[in-house]
Amino acid sequence: MKDEQQAAPQASADVTRLHDASRARVNGDGAETALVARAPRTIADTGLDQNLLLELVAKTAHLLGKVSLSQLSQRLKLSISVLESVTAFAVRERVMEVVRRGATDIDVELQLTDGGRQRASEFIARCRYVGPAPVSLAAYEASLRRQTIRQMQVTRTGVRAAFAGLMIKSALIDEIGGAVNSGKPVIFFGPPGSGKTSLAERLKRLLPGLVAVPYAIVVENEIIQIFDPLIHEPQETGSPDGLLDAPSDARWQICRRPTVMSGGELTLDMLELRYDAASGFYQAPPHVKANGGLYVVDDLGRQRVEPAELLNRWIVPFDRGLDMLTLHTGLRFSLPFDVWVAFSSNIAPGDLGDEAFFRRLGCKLYIGPLDVTEYRAVYELRCRELALASDDDAFDYLVHHLHMTSGRPLLACYPGDLLRIVLANARYQEQAAVVDGPSLLRAWNSYFAVTGEHESPPPAQGVGTEWNAKKIAAG
Repeated sequence: MKDEQQAAPQASADVTRLHDASRARVNGDGAETALVARAPRTIADTGLDQNLLLELVAKTAHLLGKVSLSQLSQRLKLSISVLESVTAFAVRERVMEVVRRGATDIDVELQLTDGGRQRASEFIARCRYVGPAPVSLAAYEASLRRQTIRQMQVTRTGVRAAFAGLMIKSALIDEIGGAVNSGKPVIFFGPPGSGKTSLAERLKRLLPGLVAVPYAIVVENEIIQIFDPLIHEPQETGSPDGLLDAPSDARWQICRRPTVMSGGELTLDMLELRYDAASGFYQAPPHVKANGGLYVVDDLGRQRVEPAELLNRWIVPFDRGLDMLTLHTGLRFSLPFDVWVAFSSNIAPGDLGDEAFFRRLGCKLYIGPLDVTEYRAVYELRCRELALASDDDAFDYLVHHLHMTSGRPLLACYPGDLLRIVLANARYQEQAAVVDGPSLLRAWNSYFAVTGEHESPPPAQGVGTEWNAKKIAAG
């Protein structure tokens, strides 16, 4: 039996092979960076145990019936040469048998033997994963080190381009740029509706280049799915298989750097590996799927767990760049925590947790009410987007008669929300899409749940006292 068909290869072999990878043109500046290794030619090259590969082949044959090497290659994302070795082993072990031979050595068709069907059923009972072969943990770690997000640097020009179209103060743009280059987590805080979530979502436009994402990894023969089609966006790199000079390892997808967002539904359990006893394999937690990219935690403080508990979960990963995860067998292992984390919250950072975490939040950026000029710009932009006709009188009515009398601050969310109600009412009444005082008053009373007939809204109770006690100044 050949060497590559013996025990599982050592992790060092994976790292050596990965460092000898072909080079893909993936960076925004045109520089070449090794992302994906050449397609493995032997079982040893895969970094996987031969028995695990046999299990994947057997389960695929159980699903498809008669299979060819090309069908196995398409399903498992492995080269024909690797699958020749695996199927030869399967035939020797009487798990599979050849049912047809063509004109060439690789033109063969195989099926499970009676004993093979029994073994495949046992494999499926333990783990139902039938898909692209996983990569080793060592290979994944090496890949994350090569494509790390921690060295990301941006310029003022790039940041301004990323936030174009949003009404944002020039000084705040510069603060965001500095926060990005610091490489530390950032938190946007301020009153609800001030635009924190929109700013956090725009950060993904700053992510440079592409990353290689494995379909799955294997740890102690347990399979963990990493690639998620709802998160990862495969990209064409302009060369076959994403490489310049050789077929790439198809177990990896070249993708945009991922952006993952969690909100009020986030719990501590969601930050751990999710094992499905029925399927027998794991889903990676959201921050692992975000490796190499951005993880946004929106509405921090609204989760069903105390913010301090949630934030303490990340103290060690923020400091050391490593996260500890646990398999259902009890085995703990480390995984690189290569994620840029952004939080948004209605709570002041000092009230979220203790001093230890406060220090680890590198930059705390306050997003507050707009001034009248900025508010007008947002209002006019929303009118154009919604094809609503408006004039200065309508805007002055909104600011002086509605905002000032109620004490509500000029938050970025209000123009769009109110104008959509104006448009909906106009369509219902079959009227022209025009904004005026009465239509704004009707929308205001509906939006803020003002009861009764009011010529002007009543003052909002306590509005602005937590974040901004100043009166709104006239333009």
